[in-house]
Amino acid sequence: MERKRINSGSTFEQEVAYSRAVVDGDWIFVSGTTGFDYTDMTIDPSIEKQTEQCLKNIISALKEANAALSDTVRVLYILPVAAEFKKTWPVLRKYFGEIRPAATMFSAGLADSRMKIEIQVTARKGSGV
Repeated sequence: MERKRINSGSTFEQEVAYSRAVVDGDWIFVSGTTGFDYTDMTIDPSIEKQTEQCLKNIISALKEANAALSDTVRVLYILPVAAEFKKTWPVLRKYFGEIRPAATMFSAGLADSRMKIEIQVTARKGSGV
């Protein structure tokens, strides 16, 4: 199987030398994705809106990989302020409520002080609910 790289157009991908996602066979590995709107590289200050944008960015990458969010088997959440995680739960339930992937959350600094959440997913084509 050939490896396929997916890019979103984010300036970070070019500057840091990584891909938004990598497809390897049926597996899709989506890099840590933040709440930037890649069309104009803006980011909303609200963690809830950033979470929504993260998931839209992830859905876009999965679509380009011929997969869907429902194919997600694992998700990793990274937040600089762990206490803010609860604010994201309604958005996460909206997107992952039926999927219920294996999940981990931890608190760590992110590359830009405007970022309030970063989400990474692993998906397998055809495994969706």
